[in-house]
Amino acid sequence: MTISKIFAPAKVNLTLHVTGQRKDGYHLLDSLVVFADIGDRVTVRPADNFRLEVTGPCAEGVPTDATNLVARAAALFDQPVHIVLSKHLPAAAGIGGGSSDAAATVLAMAEITGNSRLPEGVTALGADVRVCLMRQAARMRGIGDDVAPCPGLPPLFAVLANPGVDVPTPTVFKALEAKTNLPMPKRLPQGLKTRAFIEWLAAQRNDLEAPAIAHAPIIAQTLDTLAGLPDARLARMSGSGATCFGLFDTEQAAQDAARLLLDQQPDWWVTPARLS
Repeated sequence: MTISKIFAPAKVNLTLHVTGQRKDGYHLLDSLVVFADIGDRVTVRPADNFRLEVTGPCAEGVPTDATNLVARAAALFDQPVHIVLSKHLPAAAGIGGGSSDAAATVLAMAEITGNSRLPEGVTALGADVRVCLMRQAARMRGIGDDVAPCPGLPPLFAVLANPGVDVPTPTVFKALEAKTNLPMPKRLPQGLKTRAFIEWLAAQRNDLEAPAIAHAPIIAQTLDTLAGLPDARLARMSGSGATCFGLFDTEQAAQDAARLLLDQQPDWWVTPARLS
């Protein structure tokens, strides 16, 4: 029996510039996306009937019916399977957990069915699914349909922190006052060392931070706490929140800071991560 096991890495928006809004309501973005060495795990095996099982430390509240993006991704293929989704990332947290899970499911189903072509309907799963299928540093523009790899970025060492609040993405976008903002520079830096690259990042933005904080003020506390950790170089929110990240010059500094933050905020979801 063929069994496919695919890692679904956390997606981190190092930048997120909202550059416009189409007549159909979709917002236009310009975002630099990287992936972490932490994430969920998707295991798929053939079965007589479809079944989705969710396990792991972040499984509580994750649906196992057709509303789950994993189930929708599997339904694009004409084969019943048993899927075990091991959740290690908080749901609806701005780090692409659902989209990355869906992308991992597509890759697993392609492996099991022997169908290397992406099925129709993949883009309908969500704006982040395409970049999650790429699984490497990328610049994502438009409504998520324009994705280009970004080689030459240095390794980044981060602490990810989520205070455990619900921040619905539609609510954050709706509250965004300025819909047309400047994009990132036309050419992104390549070949910079970690510290110089973080300095460049500091001049960029996440335009959704302000409306997310208005909805959940604890995000501001999370950012301030990350910025106040020893040797922290930059603190920013990922996606539409509520997960935030702090960047550090070295892996050891990030690991030490994560331990300190867990001592300070034992109820938060906190983890060190390498971003690449």
